[in-house]
Amino acid sequence: MTIKEKQQEIIDEFAFLDDWEQKYEYIIDLGKELKGLSEEKKIDENLIKGCQSKVWIDAEFKEGKLFFNADSDGILPKGIVSLLVSIYSGHSTQEILDSDFEFISEIGLQEFLSPSRANGLMAMTKQIKFYAVAYQLKS
Repeated sequence: MTIKEKQQEIIDEFAFLDDWEQKYEYIIDLGKELKGLSEEKKIDENLIKGCQSKVWIDAEFKEGKLFFNADSDGILPKGIVSLLVSIYSGHSTQEILDSDFEFISEIGLQEFLSPSRANGLMAMTKQIKFYAVAYQLKS
């Protein structure tokens, strides 16, 4: 499944949810499904700067694709980063770099986040793109 198809799947899933309470519950449930990171991966170089909670994103490059894993000490940020991991993990660096984050606007997520959480979300998306650039330069 392409990144665009995964994004559309998320947009469709959010469309079925009636209100933001249900959408928050859905995001929190996604976070509960995230396997998380081991303590040795929760290091400063994986820590996302600009998040209200602590959020870590780790990337591994295998067979021409980037695989992400993440964790957070906050339940909502963990759900948000889980959403991003589910969309972008398992794709080539070029696919990630060619993609956009418009689906975030389409599901209305930024509108319902506090300014500090919205900044954290933007920092997470930038980190995913950063990893794609870094691993593309290495390969």
